[in-house]
Amino acid sequence: MRIADLMTTVEPFVSFEFFPPKEKEKWPDFFHEATRLKEVNPLFVSVTYGAGGTTQGNTLEIVTKLKQEIGLEPMAHLTCVGADETAIGAFLDQLRANDVENVLALRGDPPKGEKSFIPSDARFCHANDLVEFIRKSHPDMSVGVAGYPEVHPEAESAMADLDALKTKIQAGGDFIITQLFFDNALYFDYATKVKAMGLMQPIVPGILPVLSLVSVERIVELCGASVPKAFLEELKDAHEEDTKAKEKGEPGGRVRAVGIAHAKRQVAGLLEGGAPGVHLYTLNKADACLEIVRSPEVCKYLRCCPTAA
Repeated sequence: MRIADLMTTVEPFVSFEFFPPKEKEKWPDFFHEATRLKEVNPLFVSVTYGAGGTTQGNTLEIVTKLKQEIGLEPMAHLTCVGADETAIGAFLDQLRANDVENVLALRGDPPKGEKSFIPSDARFCHANDLVEFIRKSHPDMSVGVAGYPEVHPEAESAMADLDALKTKIQAGGDFIITQLFFDNALYFDYATKVKAMGLMQPIVPGILPVLSLVSVERIVELCGASVPKAFLEELKDAHEEDTKAKEKGEPGGRVRAVGIAHAKRQVAGLLEGGAPGVHLYTLNKADACLEIVRSPEVCKYLRCCPTAA
């Protein structure tokens, strides 16, 4: 079913993002985790699209299995990287042949080793070009686009970034999924600005549970997300506690506890504040996401969510 239609029937909701394991030996574990997440009735799940063709075929195979064998509603990511009309058209045809109706259209990051994005086909320089192509070639599909509460790192200004979003919506985008953030005020301020431009499409906040200090530092480096000072200090203190515990041969887990507690507060606050749902970046692991969604402070907003562990 089209995600744009599903969003009109269930609110608030939870959804999840996965990435395709490169080695097929890891696929059984991947599908086991996905099946576990089905227990909390996600509205949909998304699967990323490998840069430069690294895992693009895997994306197609995985979304097909998620749909046909596990019974989840999948959305395939699709980027402009290394793209041409023939390849994109064939990929979309294959999605529809396997009853996959949803795509997240992205410009995409430069291929590994490249510093800047250089389109391989002048037809696909920006995400809005991809949205327009999908809308014309496969008008029955539902198309999501990305939004950036902290502004896309390549945007000239916040206003230019909002204009780029508007262009994607005008090209046919049905809904918006945001880049991850750690301060809910960023989302609500962004949503206000988007709506002030006359864009009424659902804006789904993207949330990443922090499970290690190294991971949050890497995230800041990769996507430029800011981390609230108090949260960062709490993570650093927890990391020190975990390090000392490890030296004593004792179990740690303090950083994980701090990260999940913050994610719970974020998700509950977003849903209470009127977000249509939340999109959790799973890193292909179910435990943290299940703990967040099943927590009393979050589950009370999700009518479709069973509380039993």
